[in-house]
Amino acid sequence: MSVRSGQTMAARASKRAVRQGGGDRERLLALAESRRDVVRLGRGDPDLPTPAHIIEAAKRALDHGATHYTHWQGQLDLREAVAEKCRRDYRVEVAADQVIITAGAQEAMYVVFQTLLDPGDEVLLADRHYTSYSRAIRLAGGVPVFVPTHEANNFVIDPQDVEALISPRTKLVVVVSPENPTGAVIPPDTIAALARIANEHDLMVIADDIYEKFVYEGPPHVSIASDPALGDRTIMINGFSKTYAMTGWRVGYMVVPRELVGPVQVVKHTLTICAPAVSQAAALAALEGPQDCVDEMRRIYAGRRRILLDGFEPLGMGGRWSRGALYVYPRVPRDGESSYDFCVRVLEQANVLIFPGTAFGAGEGYMRVTLLQPTEVMREAVSRMTAALPKEPRDATRDEGHHGRTA
Repeated sequence: MSVRSGQTMAARASKRAVRQGGGDRERLLALAESRRDVVRLGRGDPDLPTPAHIIEAAKRALDHGATHYTHWQGQLDLREAVAEKCRRDYRVEVAADQVIITAGAQEAMYVVFQTLLDPGDEVLLADRHYTSYSRAIRLAGGVPVFVPTHEANNFVIDPQDVEALISPRTKLVVVVSPENPTGAVIPPDTIAALARIANEHDLMVIADDIYEKFVYEGPPHVSIASDPALGDRTIMINGFSKTYAMTGWRVGYMVVPRELVGPVQVVKHTLTICAPAVSQAAALAALEGPQDCVDEMRRIYAGRRRILLDGFEPLGMGGRWSRGALYVYPRVPRDGESSYDFCVRVLEQANVLIFPGTAFGAGEGYMRVTLLQPTEVMREAVSRMTAALPKEPRDATRDEGHHGRTA
């Protein structure tokens, strides 16, 4: 390959990243690198430690030789524990032979699309969204079809909008609750309506419940996987990264209908063979061990959320629609200022790093702020922003519109 052709390929890759929202985020990270004492509220990596009993289980597993391949689907004891969790939490029949342990929930997402999508197949998902979804859809040859969400409806996906975007090419609908980046929690009646639509239109459903343990107010978490009307058309995706602060362990899972186990095997084994053996031992300890650690994490995150919301509201940023997950999704307080420009202003004037909503799909006019710094750091961030930014109340009824179908 010539130097020129290599440069051309790199330029094309860079343009693709900008189109998919990665450009603004990377530029902000680069700006932050040249600054000192930055409060970083961008990344979605929990700052809390992995609970001690999970770490101890991993140490014991290493002492007993957990350094080799496992079955491609994962250790049987872990798959049985996952199946039991699904039966308990969702009240659906799940067996261990339907469970595939993956290298994080993100691998599960990628494997599903590579397995199910043919070129041109359409996948419905909320916009704003975690952009790894739309990228994985495109990499599989599919077409993401974005369902608009709005502040006026707490960024909850509207079943009528979903149904209006269904076409003969629609194969899948993705249901994430609580949602990243908005923190939207889908109410039970909306979940039921989405399940009815999927059933009536013969659509497969991805139920992504990675943030299920972190709901702070409003409706309770309900997984669409728990709707008995969906039968064998649901694929559950979940993991341990957020619930147990285990992002670096790279372990998650999916539960698929039995007829998909064989096809999934081909893609999963090709990618990673199996999830790390020691991480599987840690995941088993997470599921079977005490759960008070999760309750404590939720309590800590709820307190941090209150700090942000109490600080953002006087600045005209709002955010109380973010009822779950690990994020607050405030608006840009100054009309006419872009999300990226506002984030630059916050970085330069307050030395606080937050990500623009444009890094997560149709997020112009909003930002994603994480709850993943110690309480005293969160207070410092709010104090800096309060001192640096003028109070500029904004019309709360104004909500940025968005498109529907896109290639």
